[in-house]
Amino acid sequence: MKRVDLTDYGAPEVVAGCVEVPDVGAPGPREIVFDVLAFPINPADVSFCRGSYRLRPPLPATPGAECVGRVAALGAGVTQVRSGDLVLNMQRENWVQRRRIRGEDAIPVPAGLDLAQAAMLRINPATALLLLEDHVSLAPGDWVIQDVANSAVGRHLIVLAKARGAHTVNVVRRDDVTAELRALGADVVLKDGPDLAERARAATGGAPIRLGIDAVSGDACRRIADCVADGGVVVSYGSMSGQDLVMSRAALTRGVRTVAFGLSDGLAKRTFAQVREIYADLAIKVRDGVLKAPIDSYYSIEDIKPALVRAQQGGRNGKVLVLPNGPL
Repeated sequence: MKRVDLTDYGAPEVVAGCVEVPDVGAPGPREIVFDVLAFPINPADVSFCRGSYRLRPPLPATPGAECVGRVAALGAGVTQVRSGDLVLNMQRENWVQRRRIRGEDAIPVPAGLDLAQAAMLRINPATALLLLEDHVSLAPGDWVIQDVANSAVGRHLIVLAKARGAHTVNVVRRDDVTAELRALGADVVLKDGPDLAERARAATGGAPIRLGIDAVSGDACRRIADCVADGGVVVSYGSMSGQDLVMSRAALTRGVRTVAFGLSDGLAKRTFAQVREIYADLAIKVRDGVLKAPIDSYYSIEDIKPALVRAQQGGRNGKVLVLPNGPL
């Protein structure tokens, strides 16, 4: 079977390659084997390849934080999934044609999901949901501000916030995405800039912004924090700039707090049943088209190098997906 391995940490399109490896074999007791139908290339995967992610396993290493698969074989004692089910794998190393995992690490998803959308279900929708739930108790009418609002997380957050009656200020770097975000339910869309706090205040009519969400870090985090009301919270869940976050002294003296967020930590606070309930609810939203992430392009696993090049290019409007076992 084919698998993507890293021979070193560095430029992803250089260090990652498609290799032939032995098949995973038959499942043991309480294990399953599934065929990987599709996986996205996420910013965290790019960071993993570069060696700048929080996980840096010995080499060779296989990337891949998420995928969707179809169960091909069951070991003795597996009851939570059936042969032919679609599943999400809660473990990593998913840039491969076939995986063998513990049955308990598989989250079944309902039939009828668009397979490409299902491939992007584990990370971004859950991240958007927990960003809204875990840091501030938002009431209807409250305001949230986020940067990178055109990302998959940003788009999901707009929809999920609107569903609970919260308003969003959405910071972008490109003017051409404004109409799309407004169609999703964005209340305000602003282009990033040094006067962001003043424009956000004007756009909200001076209403306090209780929660700020930052995926860029560096000075972008400072600008988000300067928009947040006294005693508010800024959640940092990424560093697209590659920089450490920055906070102004003025924000600190106003009692604005900064906290870090990682999806694995957020899920670890919940029981196994609660995690399954989260994904069951998100899967229904994806199936019904309530949550949908744009897709830029599709690649075969053999073309992982050009796929990684494309995933790092600016101006995309969607995810790059890889189809290890052929067209969906």
